Amino acid sequence: MRSRFDYLVIGSGVAGLSFALRAAEHGTVCVVTKKESAESNTNYAQGGIAAVMDPDDDTEHHIEDTLVAGAGLCHPDVVRMVIEEGPERVRDLIDLGAQFSRDPDGDLHLGREGGHSAYRIVHAEDMTGREIERALLAAVRRSANITVLEYHYAVNLLTEHQLGRDTSAGDGLHCFGAYVLDSVSGRVETVLARATLLAAGGAGQVYQHTTNPQVATGDGIAMAYRARAVVANMEFVQFHPTSLYLPGVDFGGRSFLITEAVRGDGGLLTNLGGERFMSAYDDRLELAPRDVVARAIDDQMKKRGEDHVWLDISHQPAEAVLAHFPNIQETLLAHGLDMTRGPIPVVPAAHYTCGGVVVDREGRTSIAGLFACGEVTCSGLHGANRLASNSLLEALVYAHNAVGPAREHAATSAWNEGVPDWDESNAEHPREWVLVSHNREELRRVMQSYVGIVRSELRLRRAARRVDLIHRETEEFYQRTRLSAELCELRNLAAVAHLIVSCAQQRHESRGLHWMADYPETDPAQRHDTLFVPEPAERA
Repeated sequence: MRSRFDYLVIGSGVAGLSFALRAAEHGTVCVVTKKESAESNTNYAQGGIAAVMDPDDDTEHHIEDTLVAGAGLCHPDVVRMVIEEGPERVRDLIDLGAQFSRDPDGDLHLGREGGHSAYRIVHAEDMTGREIERALLAAVRRSANITVLEYHYAVNLLTEHQLGRDTSAGDGLHCFGAYVLDSVSGRVETVLARATLLAAGGAGQVYQHTTNPQVATGDGIAMAYRARAVVANMEFVQFHPTSLYLPGVDFGGRSFLITEAVRGDGGLLTNLGGERFMSAYDDRLELAPRDVVARAIDDQMKKRGEDHVWLDISHQPAEAVLAHFPNIQETLLAHGLDMTRGPIPVVPAAHYTCGGVVVDREGRTSIAGLFACGEVTCSGLHGANRLASNSLLEALVYAHNAVGPAREHAATSAWNEGVPDWDESNAEHPREWVLVSHNREELRRVMQSYVGIVRSELRLRRAARRVDLIHRETEEFYQRTRLSAELCELRNLAAVAHLIVSCAQQRHESRGLHWMADYPETDPAQRHDTLFVPEPAERA
């Protein structure tokens, strides 16, 4: 089966849906999402959008906070662009119908999170992502120009490789759309597009403990890598300091996030002995950037042999806590905990991928006709460590800015009818599915154990050997087996793990989220992005 659209959008989070709405004003749009439309990292974002909406705040302060958190790797021009344009993009969401929390006088209620010098977090209680998704999806459903394909899985991007041309040089490549697997029928469809946007989110599921939903398997990064787009800074994986620690409780394959706003509203961290410990690590205490807080918690747990720490906001007025965090309180009560009466057990968990597909200020990748925005990218905003709540901001700004160049490209491009349809006539029906599930769990354990918050050359070498073996086994299985979403996800997770380990091995220093026990200091000479150009893909 073959279909044609002016724009193909891979992913249905805030980045993909925002782009789709604007692109639909200029042509037909297909949004591919592998689960329901609302299932994305955006939907689970509790904290909010960092934007200067208070007259007493200042964009220069937000810029400085971002640069400090990014540990020398942010691109200052990108930081300024995103932060200066951010407030207008927030107003766009409000005009679209997003209902954000407000003070009694009607002004936006602005929260504060770690690393921020002011109250500037626009939020909808503690369910901001869900409210943004609701507003965007409602608008998408009203658009006659947008087709949403749920339970469809983007397998590979279409480039000159599918035309049988040599792509080893990586130059002069064009994107013509994607092969897309219908998870219900099992058919692989050819979706041709004049312009393609990658907005497939992050890769938290590459770790054993993550706040990301099960769909966050690095699909966009892996597809771009196989298509020979430039990828960068994959060593910088942000661990959220505070996910709920409840052994044996499953929250749909992810850890339940306790938003940073809890600390912003006065939550205190203590070890199991009841001692506050952040003063030993940073003068900003609980409001230090996430990498600092996550390492402090990790250090406390290892030094004391404890499996979690406490986050306590019970000293604050109960009515204020319940007003700001109703969803968290509801979840805690369901498991016998009450944040207004006692502390919450928390541990760090993989949360955000700061590296990804390299894009310019308008979302262009190194492949013509392929654009990207959101967590799938390395835009230069986050540097070595993302400042809290800058991610939704980045997605909104880049989705807005990418429409112009995507429209220009689409206007001068034709559908490439020379792309062959998917052929798996020689592929076998799978007989050893246990290999897929086993390798997925082994991969996640290896990454958690050896490529987590604190790393070393020895750990990275061990990880590289195991990841490369799983990567090879998965590719061999993929080459001879009929496709499934599970196999595609494992293939993408293995590719992303390979990228993370390879980039980490190149950086012989500690900077931001990349903390090396062998190199505890930051090396000014390594103030550069870690670029990775992959080998040619082996199969369409």
